[in-house]
Amino acid sequence: MKFSPDYVACVLNENFEDAKAQFLAPLMAIHFAHLVMLADQRIVSAADAATVRAALESISIDEVRRVTYDGTCEDLFFYVERLIVAAGGEEAAGRLHTARSRNDIDMTMYRMQQRELILTVLAGVVRLRAVLIDLADRHREDVFAAHTHTQPAQPSTIAHYLLAVIEQLERDAVRLRAAYASTNQNPLGACAITGTGFPIDRQRTTALLGFDAATGNTYGSIATVDYLLESVSATAVLLAGLGRVVQDLLLWCTREFGYLRLSDGFVQRSSIMPQKRNPVALEHARAIASKALGQTTAIILSVHNTPFGDIVDTEDDLQPLVLSMFKDAARAVTLVAAAMGGAEFNRDRLAERAGLGWITVTELADTLTRDHGVTFRKGHEIASRLVAAAAREPAAPIAALLHSVSTEVLGRAVEYDDAALAELLSPQHFVRVRTTPGGPAPSETARAIAVSRKVLMSDEQWIETSVGKLRAAEASLLKAVAELRS
Repeated sequence: MKFSPDYVACVLNENFEDAKAQFLAPLMAIHFAHLVMLADQRIVSAADAATVRAALESISIDEVRRVTYDGTCEDLFFYVERLIVAAGGEEAAGRLHTARSRNDIDMTMYRMQQRELILTVLAGVVRLRAVLIDLADRHREDVFAAHTHTQPAQPSTIAHYLLAVIEQLERDAVRLRAAYASTNQNPLGACAITGTGFPIDRQRTTALLGFDAATGNTYGSIATVDYLLESVSATAVLLAGLGRVVQDLLLWCTREFGYLRLSDGFVQRSSIMPQKRNPVALEHARAIASKALGQTTAIILSVHNTPFGDIVDTEDDLQPLVLSMFKDAARAVTLVAAAMGGAEFNRDRLAERAGLGWITVTELADTLTRDHGVTFRKGHEIASRLVAAAAREPAAPIAALLHSVSTEVLGRAVEYDDAALAELLSPQHFVRVRTTPGGPAPSETARAIAVSRKVLMSDEQWIETSVGKLRAAEASLLKAVAELRS
């Protein structure tokens, strides 16, 4: 078949180059695993299996990657098949394609690549959590003004803020691990869409290729893309959440805030303004994450409203976008982790801002309710009037103002001296008494940090085990191939 030059230029050449870069190694692994299974099941003879093995082993991946597409074959699969026939002969080589199709080969290749990409993103998430946990542990006592609706609201601690981020990332890890489990299922054996009449052993190829299990329904093995959308969606949630945090971090790096300082290796200077110290690493992380988030949307749109079956919309043209999205997501997460690893918080500036603007006055209302039998609404009214009175009379002692406004509201005075009232309204006291589970009190954040360290260790172990299983499967496949005898 001679393909149109336009079709070659617009589609086949691009897809051939993409496949060489992304899927050559998985394709060869699938060939070897399928051959071992065919030999085990005596679907092909030992002699033919040995011949095909030798043909496969004669193919140099590096040489194939250097090949320029010439339009004489449809795609990488057929190019490699031609090499197998040339090395092993038509009779023996032709048996390798028994009980399979490009459909199940493609779906298997895609899943093999995707599981590695999920692990890479997840490793970045784990690294970022480790960095943030260490930062949180160092800043359990450091108060700052937390914002709501972009306005200073109440004092919290840097540890409390970071733990909120850490817990979000922990949930991201749960989603990614679930996506990995959905992805790491083996479609090989589904063939074109209905399976085969040959007595294949799907569990054998599943083990040799490092999958956790074989897929179920053979139609769905070829038709479904929910495994892809699950991992894409989990990554999109990660990126959206990370982007919000990076936005805060960049704001904190501004001279106006002055809360956060990146180490020199993550900033750049202006070409004409020598005073500038630009936190560009975080800007790049934000841009890369936004790019990846856009790619997640493009992936979902590409498969939306396509037929539920084998269709190119979910195949060759889409896969480079899948690769790019995961790579950019991993880059963004890894960059934030690296930048924050050497970052420093300005404790003095944080504490100074936490004491401004009456953001601790909620604690006065709470204290009136706890210690003086005042309803919270009355306590809130007293606190509100105190703030207004202090604005009118900034030089007046605060204890005297409280005496006055409490008398107005309650008909009796609430008595504190200035020192006691200053302590009650301090950001340190505000934080210290908030021992609610999940709250900012140093005693509570210490507990939460310990929990997050255990969760981190569990996820680190899971990644190590998952990667180990994939590498062990590769070794098992090599051993099984070597044992093929004529």
